[in-house]
Amino acid sequence: MTTVHEPAVTTAATTAADLSVWPASTTEPRAGDLTVGGVPLAEIADRFGTPVYVLDEGEVRERCRTYRTAFPDTEVLYAAKAFLCRAMVHWMEEEGLGLDVCSAGELELAVTTGFPPEKIVLHGNAKSPRDLDTALRLGVGRIVIDSPSEIARLAAAVGPDGHQKVMVRVVPGISAGGHAKIRTGTEDQKFGLSISDGYAQHAIARILDQPQLELTGLHCHLGSQITSVKPYLSAVRRMVGLMARLYEQHGLVLPEIDLGGGHGIAYRPGDEALDLTTLARKVRAELTEACASAGLTVPRLIIEPGRAIAGPAGIALYHVLSVKRTGGHTFVAVDGGMSDNPRPALYGVRYAPRLIGRRGSASPALVTVVGRHCEAGDVIAADVPLPDDVRPGDLLAVPVAGAYHLSMASGYNLVGRPPVAAVRDGRARLLVRRESLDDIRSRDVGL
Repeated sequence: MTTVHEPAVTTAATTAADLSVWPASTTEPRAGDLTVGGVPLAEIADRFGTPVYVLDEGEVRERCRTYRTAFPDTEVLYAAKAFLCRAMVHWMEEEGLGLDVCSAGELELAVTTGFPPEKIVLHGNAKSPRDLDTALRLGVGRIVIDSPSEIARLAAAVGPDGHQKVMVRVVPGISAGGHAKIRTGTEDQKFGLSISDGYAQHAIARILDQPQLELTGLHCHLGSQITSVKPYLSAVRRMVGLMARLYEQHGLVLPEIDLGGGHGIAYRPGDEALDLTTLARKVRAELTEACASAGLTVPRLIIEPGRAIAGPAGIALYHVLSVKRTGGHTFVAVDGGMSDNPRPALYGVRYAPRLIGRRGSASPALVTVVGRHCEAGDVIAADVPLPDDVRPGDLLAVPVAGAYHLSMASGYNLVGRPPVAAVRDGRARLLVRRESLDDIRSRDVGL
């Protein structure tokens, strides 16, 4: 997974660097014809229509194995919010990963697919009664407590004769700085309980007064798209410091420490990505040293990658609907947009789309790829190079589209959410079907 990226693309010509953010199985048997998992992307578009997400099963599995190799003594939980379907659940179980879920819906899908509930962790800053009831009914492994009010609610739901393992999400006061797109390790956001103001310690004391709740460890999450190891090392020191105080005050020895996820990936050639080998080595060394200094037994480490497993394995395919040149700009409009990928509008994510299915002009032009929705912010990729002869009917592919695309897709303009097709060993199969107008109408019961 650790990749050395070449400088950003400056021409429309095909070079090896162009494929650095694509799945490892990507090949170009003929100029302009890309094949992923042994299946031509143009063939997938013809078979399933567009927009369509393509997921390389082999890439997903290889990324799981990379984590297992880099973190051999660590519990690796796939963060299901990145992308979840029944096939993904099955792959995670076969590759030996656990699951991190955020709702009753994600939990039910996983368990009804056959995933062992004891290998699932439930998160959420504001868990609903249904979330907690479902977790207890299905026997979820651990519940991460994120607010004081959850303690009494959960204890009451478990009952005096019940038992539930829990963790506490703490705010370590660590800023990932410019290395993170979203920061959740600082005091100014909705997640977790602060160490610095004592809320975390107070919540832990309350949990210890509930005999039906077993506190197994501390949890934190520093943000997303983090490309530096340093914030994780700082978090280890802060959390071990808290564990040492808990041992002094309560004689409590916690067996687990969860550093969350947020591992940064490259969206375009030349982008920086988190080095997993370095992360694993330095986190393990920091944890061992910090625990030795505090006189503590080294707890079991837990991590929660999501984007870093699913993101680079996915591709979004679109057909061009129109090309408009106005005011010195060229706008290439496609048949999808912010309803199937809101991330550029929400987070300013930048992608590197490619023309697929034909050899384009050797002359590149900077264009802005936009969606079909009636919204000015419906932009997929601004100021990107495409052949200057791009035209309606062309096929565009957007790599690194496996995470937070379908999972964040909306019903905007009632266009329907795209399907997901998996590719492997020269075969493509449907994982999630396209949302139809019949699906949309069936939910509207107002007449």
